Amino acid sequence: MRASCVLLSLVLLASLAASAQQMPANESATALSDLLAEADQNNPQINAARLSWEAAKQVPSQVSTLPDPQFLAQHVSVGSPRPFAGYTNSDFAYFGLGVSQDIPYPGKLRLRGDMARRDADVAQEKYESVRRAVAVDLKGAYFRLAYLAQTLRILESDGQLLEQVEKAADARYRSGMGTQQDLLQAQLEQTKLLREIAMHHLEVAKAQAQVKQLLNRPQSSPDIRPADLPNTSLTQSFEDLVAAATNRNPDVSGAQRMIERQKLQIELAKKDFDPDFNIQYLWQRTDPTRYRAYYMLTVGVTVPIYRSRKQRPELAQAQAELARSQSEAASQTQQVAFQLRTAFDTVQKSDEILKIYNDGLLPQTRTEFQSGLAAYQNGRQEFQSLFTSFREVLNTDEEYWQTVADRETAIAQIEQLTGLSLRQEASAQ
Repeated sequence: MRASCVLLSLVLLASLAASAQQMPANESATALSDLLAEADQNNPQINAARLSWEAAKQVPSQVSTLPDPQFLAQHVSVGSPRPFAGYTNSDFAYFGLGVSQDIPYPGKLRLRGDMARRDADVAQEKYESVRRAVAVDLKGAYFRLAYLAQTLRILESDGQLLEQVEKAADARYRSGMGTQQDLLQAQLEQTKLLREIAMHHLEVAKAQAQVKQLLNRPQSSPDIRPADLPNTSLTQSFEDLVAAATNRNPDVSGAQRMIERQKLQIELAKKDFDPDFNIQYLWQRTDPTRYRAYYMLTVGVTVPIYRSRKQRPELAQAQAELARSQSEAASQTQQVAFQLRTAFDTVQKSDEILKIYNDGLLPQTRTEFQSGLAAYQNGRQEFQSLFTSFREVLNTDEEYWQTVADRETAIAQIEQLTGLSLRQEASAQ
């Protein structure tokens, strides 16, 4: 029985040693800021959004420019089907050159250019939104890795406490004061600890895979080494954060740009009730020895006579699109406010919870365990109570660091929603 227990302890220590090798010391950790810069350069989603913005910026000059002119060449021969038969067959034969230019009603080209610029603005806000979404996902995965590294160290530390429990159970069993069930329970708990370590390694692998995906690194590349979980301060009030989100959130700004674009669409739809023009200038040469050249200027007008089937439905469509954009903007504003409120409350409540852990739960659970261990060794406490107090130590440690990770993830979401760099501000202070 004792040999089996020792074997389990050796396996536990070997697994914890492997964990320590996989999570090196903090001096070799990769800074989160370096990973964010790498993602900004290499992430495919960010690059696609950036290229979409670059493409949208090329449209305004295209749609605000006059249509290409059309150059004309004419030849009329009389009495002969052959081209360029000459002027001898008829006085009506001639050769002509001309140019034709379509001219939209004044203001249409400007409106189309302004609409395209708003589309480019929307694409820019979309690009910024993608950048922030990738950043918050990367931060969340990074903090998850840091939490898992911390909990692996907790398992190592609490594994040493479990060894104390096992030794106490073995000593009492050998002295005849304890039962074999107590020793088996200690061994079972060691096995469960190994299972938790294995599950942590699985979670680490998932987080590493997510980080590499966001960085566009090969999945076979070396693993990321996270730093310890930070403790970022949040000094802004909720009203300050709402004001920052209103002015700097790309989704809210993009929705406002779309409203501006749809207003321009309505103006353009009204302009389509006005006619467009075509100007044509033609030079014609008959027999130069007998007649002078002809010069002809022609002005054409496109009359919108199908208003009930084209222009009016176009205007109604533009008005409906504006109403839809306004509703979407209101919805987006409410969504950002909801997410900001949730993240802000998470930070505030996490601060309260962490204070309770630091001031009470963490020292209390360890004191209770040490007291229970001494009482168990002296035969004044049952093993189940000691086992329960050990579990409290382990669970309290993990819950504490989970709260820290959740708080930092909420800080990251606030940064995404407001555009503020809270970690840079904290380091500057």
